Amino acid sequence: MAIHPQAGNKVSKELLVNVPKLVSSYYLNEPDLEAHPEHCVAFGTSGHRGCSLNFKFNESHILAITQAICDYRKNNNIYGPLFLGKDTHALSEAAFNSAIEVLVANEVQVITQQNDDYTPTPVISHAIVSHNLTNPHELADGIVVTPSHNPPEDGGFKYNPPNGGPADTDVTKWIEDRANQLLLEDLVEVELFPFAKARRSGFIKYEDLITPYVEDLGNIIDMEAIARAGVNIGVDPLGGSGVNFWPVIAKHYDLKLTVVNDVVDPSFSFMPLDKDGKVRMDCSSPFAMANLIALKDDYDIGIGNDPDFDRHGIVTPDGLMNPNHFLAVAIDYLIKHRGWKSSVKIGKTLVSSAMIDKVCGANGREVYEVPVGFKWFVDGLAAGELAFGGEESAGAAFLRKDGTTWCTDKDGFIMGLLAAEILAVTGKSPSQHYQAFEQAFGAPVYKRIDAPANTEQKTKLKALSADNIKVDSLAGDKITQILTNAPGNGAAIGGLKVVTENGWFAARPSGTEDIYKIYLESFKGEAHLAELEHEAKTLVDSVIS
Repeated sequence: MAIHPQAGNKVSKELLVNVPKLVSSYYLNEPDLEAHPEHCVAFGTSGHRGCSLNFKFNESHILAITQAICDYRKNNNIYGPLFLGKDTHALSEAAFNSAIEVLVANEVQVITQQNDDYTPTPVISHAIVSHNLTNPHELADGIVVTPSHNPPEDGGFKYNPPNGGPADTDVTKWIEDRANQLLLEDLVEVELFPFAKARRSGFIKYEDLITPYVEDLGNIIDMEAIARAGVNIGVDPLGGSGVNFWPVIAKHYDLKLTVVNDVVDPSFSFMPLDKDGKVRMDCSSPFAMANLIALKDDYDIGIGNDPDFDRHGIVTPDGLMNPNHFLAVAIDYLIKHRGWKSSVKIGKTLVSSAMIDKVCGANGREVYEVPVGFKWFVDGLAAGELAFGGEESAGAAFLRKDGTTWCTDKDGFIMGLLAAEILAVTGKSPSQHYQAFEQAFGAPVYKRIDAPANTEQKTKLKALSADNIKVDSLAGDKITQILTNAPGNGAAIGGLKVVTENGWFAARPSGTEDIYKIYLESFKGEAHLAELEHEAKTLVDSVIS
């Protein structure tokens, strides 16, 4: 994809979303599933997402999804409180209020942040895990109203069951099917209680969710080492839900930490444009992170987060780190400095860098490789069998210092603070550590591209088997593995991954667009990567066309 000429520059006024129109469309536009099947509820890897302007994220959707969650809770004997959080997107406030009306009508005890403040995804996960540890007979779950790093016009709604992490495919399929049934039946089975009365019903508890999370951070991060070393930290929350957490963290642990931008604006008018010219709060993008990167010489460590704070962006004086690079550094450091038992595994998605495999091999640790989606790490983190779970898209979580569960969803706070701990303890920045990896293992180049594919072609790609691949070499190297199931848990990839000694590619269909995604990595440089890309596209196209 060509880089947009304004990428990295502040968004212009004409590109800002019309927030009043967006919010009014949430209430006024009615999805029609019979005439427009594309209006249906569809859970991707991180819940239901869409825009109210095109009938994909409207009040009816949220009422139906919330009722479906209430029905799921009843069917599965979940009677504890439900932790409800929201981020700073414009539609999050509206959807949050809609959810309250349904939850209270179903007599669900809701716990949400006091003062109607925002709550990051990892804080909801941490609260669920902490509650259920001491209340095993009154299990809690949660909802986070967020479309993650998506543009300002989008809304999102995701469910975290009692394990605290993203709901797995079986759960989301049940909720999705039930919600669509409710929509087709004009919401007649949706129970509602007026919002004004719901607030006074006694079913909503407004609690301080900031303090318990912040006070517990010392059990997963060496906060004393960061403070003692005087690491100078600059934080850009990108207008997200953790904006009021960072000052509390800094004060509680006496950190030298500056929030460089504390603006919350549902139009995200302060954001630089992403690579495609859209407003997108992607903390792994050098274009979206341009403001913090410009300050790289002012701070020892820079930390960026997306609106629901389940992702992290790490800036050192060398610039913004590639997410794959920081994952490898984080894993190496944690293995060496946490003293976790040797049997715990390191989780990675199959489209993450092979540098992780090399680092784990050098440390004598087993890699647990799974399909795309953080949900595949939840059970392992909950059981303490996975020390770390990380995605190539800059999301990760890990165990406490004592090897017990911290949370089971991605946590951008702990990953950012870990970068500061690495510098404080070792005297070297995470980017310097990665440069040492390149000297030891080689310097891989990584790329993700999108290629057009219609529904039939995407279906074929999802159903591929190793027998469909008729070649034995790729980009001049012998093929060593053809995977259609992840080696860690045996789950279907929904595509394929082809591995050689010096590189690999993976292809999987998009769940929402007429494209398939190709991930590539080469340990032999850009020319080899280009050859890998050409042969990968030719190979995939030949078997799906």
